[in-house]
Amino acid sequence: MTAHHAIEITLTRPATPCELSRARRAVPLGANTDFTRLLALQRAKTPGRALRVLRHRLDALLPIDVLTTHYPDRQGCVLLNVTLSHTARTAIRQAAAARSQRSRDFLRHTVTAAVARHQEERARQLTNQLEGLLPLHSPEELLLCAASTLLNHSRSLSGKPSSAPS
Repeated sequence: MTAHHAIEITLTRPATPCELSRARRAVPLGANTDFTRLLALQRAKTPGRALRVLRHRLDALLPIDVLTTHYPDRQGCVLLNVTLSHTARTAIRQAAAARSQRSRDFLRHTVTAAVARHQEERARQLTNQLEGLLPLHSPEELLLCAASTLLNHSRSLSGKPSSAPS
């Protein structure tokens, strides 16, 4: 069965009105406000095939950096479609061969590990920032600030205007 796959297109620079117009003649696209990210629906049997078809259709029309599936697959993975230079492909192939892996498996493991390291580092930074606030404020002040932020956030989600705390 052929399905539609949502594909996010990240551009290397904002698309010009002319580029966007030509690309929209080939594929219906939605764009963000600064025209650096686009969204398209591509009909294909698999998400990987949808990425390849869209890359083939739009590569000459837009300055594409990365294509990604907008929604994760059953394993929770988002597929990427990146055009690599000959030098980068050679380096990846050599590193994968040194580890007796296929290039795609090596790249998947490397990117997954890098994302995990980034998330851990970000969590560590946030923890350090919070620990830096603790000596400067009383627990009551921190609780009041957190409660105020949560209330204002929930009001903004519901569309109700936020009132100033008294």
